[in-house]
Amino acid sequence: MAAGFTLLETMVAVTIIAIVLLAVYRLQSQTLVMNLSSRFYTNAPLLAQKKMSELELSESLDLMNPTGGFGDNFPGYSWQVAVDTVDSELLGETSERLKRIDLTVSFNQGELEYSVRAYRFYQQ
Repeated sequence: MAAGFTLLETMVAVTIIAIVLLAVYRLQSQTLVMNLSSRFYTNAPLLAQKKMSELELSESLDLMNPTGGFGDNFPGYSWQVAVDTVDSELLGETSERLKRIDLTVSFNQGELEYSVRAYRFYQQ
């Protein structure tokens, strides 16, 4: 009797190896996505804080560009800001000087987004 593996045993072994390699590939893919996501959610609040600080130092929110990027240090990251007045019956006419600032930091053209809202009172 000849020693060796039958065709059926070889096919079962190849199938098991294929299933294990597929599982390892999917695990690696999930790890890369989670790494990208965790890096974004670590950097985005810091970048949003930086941009909000720049907005705080600006004299007027009306003259600024509503979108932009963070330069070569953070490729793929962009920001968008929207400034609106706040309507409030309690504040009366002074509510016109209260501004709501919505800032969104996004990565890869909106693949991941982080938003923050702030209010600022402007003296006239």
